Amino acid sequence: MKIKNLLYKGVLVAAVMLSSCVNDLDTVPIDPDSATRDRVYQSVSDYQLGLAKLYGGLSLSGQRGPSGDADLQGLDEGASQYIRKYWELQELPTDEALNGWGDPGQPQMSQNTWTADNPIVKIMYDRVFYQIALCNQFIRDVATYEGEDKADLEGMIAEARLLRALSYWHALDFFGNGIPMIDENSPVGSTPPTAPEGGFQGTEIFDYIESELLELVALDNAIFKDAGRGLIGQVDKGAAYMMLTKLYINAKIYRNTEAGYDEYLTKANQALDAINGIYSLEQSYANNFLSDNYLSREIIFAVSFDGLSTQTWGGTTFLVHGAVGGDMISTEYGVDSGWGGHRSTSSLISYFKNTAGVMADPRGATTTGSAVPTDMFFSGHNLKDEDDNVIGKKDETNPKLSDFTDGFAVVKFKNINRFGSPGKDPNLTFVDTNFPFFRYADAILMRAEIGYRQSGSIDMSLIEQIWDRAGVSTALRAEYTAKATSDPEGFLLDERARELYWEGHRRQDLIRFGKYSQGLNWPWKGGTYNENTDGYGKEVIEEKYRYYPIPNAELGANPNLTQNPLY
Repeated sequence: MKIKNLLYKGVLVAAVMLSSCVNDLDTVPIDPDSATRDRVYQSVSDYQLGLAKLYGGLSLSGQRGPSGDADLQGLDEGASQYIRKYWELQELPTDEALNGWGDPGQPQMSQNTWTADNPIVKIMYDRVFYQIALCNQFIRDVATYEGEDKADLEGMIAEARLLRALSYWHALDFFGNGIPMIDENSPVGSTPPTAPEGGFQGTEIFDYIESELLELVALDNAIFKDAGRGLIGQVDKGAAYMMLTKLYINAKIYRNTEAGYDEYLTKANQALDAINGIYSLEQSYANNFLSDNYLSREIIFAVSFDGLSTQTWGGTTFLVHGAVGGDMISTEYGVDSGWGGHRSTSSLISYFKNTAGVMADPRGATTTGSAVPTDMFFSGHNLKDEDDNVIGKKDETNPKLSDFTDGFAVVKFKNINRFGSPGKDPNLTFVDTNFPFFRYADAILMRAEIGYRQSGSIDMSLIEQIWDRAGVSTALRAEYTAKATSDPEGFLLDERARELYWEGHRRQDLIRFGKYSQGLNWPWKGGTYNENTDGYGKEVIEEKYRYYPIPNAELGANPNLTQNPLY
């Protein structure tokens, strides 16, 4: 069972802040090349602060939260935060979300019309490789430590390698194989790194990530903690096994071929076997997305946020504030203001409706008034019938991307705890809720999908576990089961949306199921509105949008790179 050391989160974020605030403690380099190793690292405790900076790279945006000394330049500092950008690139181009802000590059992300000059794409590219560079430099520095307690650093190296693999996986998922391949052995200097020989169609990045993860899970548990043994916000072998599963289940995409896919699915099942029985579903679905979700029994790895110690305008602060606006009362969601930015489309809403058109799945619970932890959508901005069932958007004839109330407000993430009180500090500006990267519910759904792809049938007993926790009614189960029989792939994709919406999985899922670039006609996508079709977007989104382009600025700075196809 996972160690529930509630003090660790405070210790971790305190270390992050110490290692980040260079004006107060000049101990850890802001940039991997900006300070000498001899000045920074004097003892094992110094390396602990350096490792905390690597974790902080996922939650913070600079050296002084929430702003004032950014890691990266080119966008507002809060907009450059890792989770904020990761969420935007995984969710905004899909049927689950859109954002109405007019910030540079933002409308194009919601409409699948970005170019290689899009600043949001560029900042994610920069953020991923900045994180990789930090990990590389940390590993280099640890290798040169000569203290008698050097053995104490082996576990830190393992964690740094896992965090580096995580960012490489994100880079592969977003940009493909034609990205720079750099590790701790790469030269540090002015020579631009080269891309793998295989280019965009190659497999080198996939193979590298796989080999790293396999080496990590093979380490002694005394060096790299076994699944479920990591502290709150710390990676362990459970995170590595989930990453392996994600890598393998998407292998046909990442390796650009169906050849050998069944073998990778078998490997994915083996990775899931390694965590079977270690994690369990949280009693309440909503508990995974509240300010005390560090108590959840099913979160395998989450990026930690704390309203006092890890202040950022990204992360879950962005997710909660940005999803509140219009007639919504912000304090009911644990924040002091609504930013009126991201909301969902009618496409997402449809997955929770029964055949009578009623929002019947508890994971899509709605409210028009006071919020409670189990509410997931706010329907007060939408047209309703006499029974208070949502029947359409506020303005069906003239939808506006910029109008937050023209859409469906999602309040899945909240800065309140399971008892309905504001964040644990409390702080109504910066959010305490952790961002769950990996949940055991996803492991269950992936096992069901793997079983279907290998045998042609869905093990519904796996799905029943998800439904039992969610409280899906007998009648709705019958409707879902009918679709599982008639359209198993469609059912699995829909079920992943119902369980995992807004958690940063949707783009990846749609691509794997072959539904991302054609045939869905999602609202607002493709940059068009067609009043003669049952939707607001193009029926076919150009194939090139399955991947993001290498930013033009990067191509100009590094002539060794080649632009991704069709851009």
